[in-house]
Amino acid sequence: MSDRDALTPRVILFRHGRFTGITDIELTGAGANQVSLAATRLVGAGKLLDPLRLAHVFVSPRVRAVRTFELLLAPSSGVVAGKVTYTEDIAEWNYGDYEGLKDQEIRLLRKQRGLDLERRWNIWSDGCEGGESSQQVTERLDRLILQIKEIQQPYMRGEKPVDVLLVAHGLILRCFVKRWLSLSVDDPLRMMLAPGAIAVLSYKNNDVNEPAFHVGVALPPEEGHGC
Repeated sequence: MSDRDALTPRVILFRHGRFTGITDIELTGAGANQVSLAATRLVGAGKLLDPLRLAHVFVSPRVRAVRTFELLLAPSSGVVAGKVTYTEDIAEWNYGDYEGLKDQEIRLLRKQRGLDLERRWNIWSDGCEGGESSQQVTERLDRLILQIKEIQQPYMRGEKPVDVLLVAHGLILRCFVKRWLSLSVDDPLRMMLAPGAIAVLSYKNNDVNEPAFHVGVALPPEEGHGC
């Protein structure tokens, strides 16, 4: 990472650890361990996720995301105090009538209702009956992106650290990446984000109008091991 890139504000995405079941439930033990391990390796002064560089944290209000945030930044809770917003804008896509159903079950239900007779259901374009449409998801993510840019725009050349952390869910974070890149939610960009995974977005050329993503991120050198 160049010195310029190191100073450019970042948006760090963290997906909650593994969980079992539907709606608003806790992490599994394995999921909590995933997050705790990530925190040990990635969170701390001079590490990939440095709490001292955080200007704000946006967290989905769902239990599994809130618990993930608590585990991820537990040793740094005092550092981020007053900088945390729990918001529905980054909550998981509302599945409505499809909550708790697998893709195959959703497609069968829709066919029984006379839908998708010519093509398969696709959440990215079709949304969810009784839940959210892709347009509704787009509107709330764009609202959040505007907030983030308002925080970061005055400091695009590293005048002060203004990283932003999002702690949320797999589907909505992938939607966020698309909107960050000015792509439609139903753009066929293929992405994977495993439970307990971290991703980093930023801006090219220190320009708030050139949002970008890091294909790879070099870890900061450990103290005493710099070149």
